[in-house]
Amino acid sequence: MLKNAAHWITLAHLPRWNHQKINYLVKSIYADQKSDLEEFFSLQPTEWQDLYQLDENDILALSEARSQIPNNAFLAETLYNQGFELIPIIAPQYSPTLKENLKLTYSPPLLYVKGNQELLVEDSIAVVGSRNASDISLKFTDNIAKAATENYQVVVSGFAKGIDKAALDSSLKYIGHSIIVLPQGVLTFGSGYKTYYKQIIDGDVLVLSTFHPKLPWKVELAMARNPIIYGLARHIYVAESSDSGGTWSGVKDGLRKGREIFVRKPEPGENNANEQLISLGARPVDLQGVLLEVDETAFPPASSTTELEEKIRSLLAEKPLSAKDICALLELDWTARRMSDYLKGLQGIKTVKSGRLNKYVSQDAVDEQETIDL
Repeated sequence: MLKNAAHWITLAHLPRWNHQKINYLVKSIYADQKSDLEEFFSLQPTEWQDLYQLDENDILALSEARSQIPNNAFLAETLYNQGFELIPIIAPQYSPTLKENLKLTYSPPLLYVKGNQELLVEDSIAVVGSRNASDISLKFTDNIAKAATENYQVVVSGFAKGIDKAALDSSLKYIGHSIIVLPQGVLTFGSGYKTYYKQIIDGDVLVLSTFHPKLPWKVELAMARNPIIYGLARHIYVAESSDSGGTWSGVKDGLRKGREIFVRKPEPGENNANEQLISLGARPVDLQGVLLEVDETAFPPASSTTELEEKIRSLLAEKPLSAKDICALLELDWTARRMSDYLKGLQGIKTVKSGRLNKYVSQDAVDEQETIDL
């Protein structure tokens, strides 16, 4: 049993505290190895202020949370009695991949797990994509999961309909290992434990959640789970994505953070946004997951991407422009569609309507104008 389990549960779910704030407090508490959470919660508010530079709102939140420690002690006992384990961010069992990818800023302070914890330290992949996936995307998913099993890689799954569930099923079909990342608390996944009982007992599956154990499935939890899936995976493969939604947002966020992401190159006539993600920097792969050569004339060279982005931002800081206007001003041999796709991947660029035409402008310019208007 985790020492101070009730205190970890209390701290991990402080209202209005994000992961970064909690993690930096944990870092301060355990900095000299002379203190722990039990001792921290026994301090007086004035000591919290003096020792940890916490403000009045922080102290109020901690004081209110402290009253929940007895209840959380019962919750911790319930979890252990049902075979769950708690892994705090300071524990050696905590996923190094998750911590490396999300840093202290976004790493969840506490993991709730059931199953083979050793899967957290093994090489891992995730196959992500649409809920209503095409047959070719499902075939791609099966190929990647099979290859992962052959390479002794863990398949990370969000357990959502479509690509996520297909990746999990394929991994188990080929006698592989998987981590199921829940969009809910571990105590609300009852039917799932029955379905995967044998795989959990055999050490082939680890069930993981970062949410309060009693929370039921919610849309917002499903969205908040996605960064954990990406964070737990060393390698990310995209079977199919639309130009909005969780997969699209997750891949763009990953690319902004410098992650290497592999996207299935779509067949002619497919209706998806895979090609757009490739244009934003994702690496194209074939149906077997084999890396394809990129046409260097199709996209800006990596060395010039930042320069191109700076030029575009400079133009859009002055006035709204259409994609065609931007191509003409920069003398780029691009179609307007390709420029529009590129602009969608840039943060801080706002789309505005000009009749039937889409124009683009810097968000900073919009904010400045709104300030002037005020």
